[in-house]
Amino acid sequence: MRLIIAEKPSLGRAIADALPGSPRRQDGALVVGETTVTWCLGHLLEQAPPDAYDPALKQWRLDRLPILPSRWKLMPRPKARGQLAVIRKLLKDAREVVHAGDPDREGQLLVQEVIEHLGWKGPVSRLLVNDLNRPAVQRALARLEDNARFDPLYRAAQSRARADWLYGINLTRAWTVTGRQAGHDGVLSVGRVQTPVLGLVVRRDAEIRDFEPRPFFALWAELAVGRGRLRAWWQPGEVHPLDDQGRLLAREPAAELAERLPGAQGRLTTLERHERRQAAPMPYSLSALQVDAARRHGLSAKATLDICQRLYERHQLITYPRSDCRYLPEEHFASARATLEGACGPDESLGGWLAGADFSRRSKAWNDKKVGAHHALAPTGKPADLARLEKAEADVFRMIARNVLAQFYPPLAVREVKADFLILDEHFRAKGQEVLDPGWKPLFTTREEAPPLPTLDEGEACRVEESAVEDRETRPPEPFNDASLIKAMMNIARYVDDPVVRRTLREHDGLGTEATRAGIIETLLERGYLVRQARALRASRLGSALIASLPEAVGRPERTAQWEQRLGAIAEQEDDPAPFLSALIEDLRGLLDAADAGRVRAALDSARGEQAPAARGKRRGGPRRRTGTTRRPRRS
Repeated sequence: MRLIIAEKPSLGRAIADALPGSPRRQDGALVVGETTVTWCLGHLLEQAPPDAYDPALKQWRLDRLPILPSRWKLMPRPKARGQLAVIRKLLKDAREVVHAGDPDREGQLLVQEVIEHLGWKGPVSRLLVNDLNRPAVQRALARLEDNARFDPLYRAAQSRARADWLYGINLTRAWTVTGRQAGHDGVLSVGRVQTPVLGLVVRRDAEIRDFEPRPFFALWAELAVGRGRLRAWWQPGEVHPLDDQGRLLAREPAAELAERLPGAQGRLTTLERHERRQAAPMPYSLSALQVDAARRHGLSAKATLDICQRLYERHQLITYPRSDCRYLPEEHFASARATLEGACGPDESLGGWLAGADFSRRSKAWNDKKVGAHHALAPTGKPADLARLEKAEADVFRMIARNVLAQFYPPLAVREVKADFLILDEHFRAKGQEVLDPGWKPLFTTREEAPPLPTLDEGEACRVEESAVEDRETRPPEPFNDASLIKAMMNIARYVDDPVVRRTLREHDGLGTEATRAGIIETLLERGYLVRQARALRASRLGSALIASLPEAVGRPERTAQWEQRLGAIAEQEDDPAPFLSALIEDLRGLLDAADAGRVRAALDSARGEQAPAARGKRRGGPRRRTGTTRRPRRS
């Protein structure tokens, strides 16, 4: 009997349906001819707790840290014992096992650790399924690979799990015990990814809280030119007080010039025109989709992930969603028209976009060299009755289909114009943009573009019709929200100060993974370290206190991002797990020495005394005032 072990029941059913014959149900499995398909229920096993190694470790004490297992143990999850028993029984009659975990690091770990835990010594093949539609699963079944090829991926995932256990167990116990000594009655949870993410939010909140607005001033002039009107902005020279971005810091020079401008004559001294072509946005990875879904539809990262899982498993409308890739296999190009016609035809919006697609176009999205274990999110081709989906499901499906459809549209072509004027011996500048070919842009927005500048000729005269000085002030950074926090986790190198580390991380970017980023945010919310304020994510007082009480490096992204780099090297057979874990243990000893009840007490007291960031931020970035001779605003 051939035994296929899928990661979850939905995948198991899809595999059974793709096999020749009619599936027959039995306890925890489906039988099709000589093949039995069973499944895990997510992780069936978990790392054993410390007291499984030594009963004395059930008590949390500083003098028993660090806890370092000499031989690692896994235990069945409480609700997984029944399914684990089903797999154990089926393995006794199997002659061959097929590993059908999801095509990523965690999927490799999830099934392989069950196979190894239950002592299977026979051959193991690997089945990689990105799409639950029957033809796609049949193609995958015809291309089974040797599971040994994926052993480095498994070792990387196993190293990650063990490192997370060592880091989380030891630091959480250390700070919880010192927290109790400092008067805090509760667990202070520390994790190698969640804590740096919390640190990002805490530092952003501090920037907002401590921000001191600075006034600056902008002068504009409404100009009449040969073929129309435009607005130009004064470019003050270095004789005036400017900040590092060239903004005017004193009002008097602008006000004095504004009084002299109305009726003044000038001329266009320099005219620059540049045509620019912009290709369509690439198909989505999960994180890129979460960013756009948060901006466009106000969906949390977890909500978007959950919707994608339903579109993939329940509705079978999209391919595997937990992907970090934005490219598609080259073989998909030939079938793209049929796939998109099947997926998009029934929907009015998608059908309209489909009608404008030119399927002879081939964008850079189809590139086998850029596709790893999984490819970008895409429709499967199954007809989508969006009226039967929840609104949010339909919205997300349209976004996924739209980004693939956009690959068959021409680039957005624009002409950018920059015009410099000399008036009263002062320099003014106007900028405009003309859309030459909207290309893919109408699929993404119906917003009207700002009117272009009128037709201009270098050297032509102009006359000032009106002018005004705008009083402005610098604004604090925006608080994080789901979109910006996910984007920060994707591009963590931007938040690293060390230039050497930053250069390294540009090639190995990312805090967390596609599968975990939404869960990290939700965990921080559930534990009370983050709070939602409308769409904003802010650190709670407890979250701020935890970061303040920890060694600075624990709340910063450098360590965990470097972990991901090492784990990636293990997955690529460029590194070994043993040195990675040894270095971590050495690091842990130093961090544990920093656990101090006095520091925790001071951090908790400081957080209790601070005004909430939202309350202190209300005075920031208020409405701008505009004064001068103008009567109405015009385009800029």
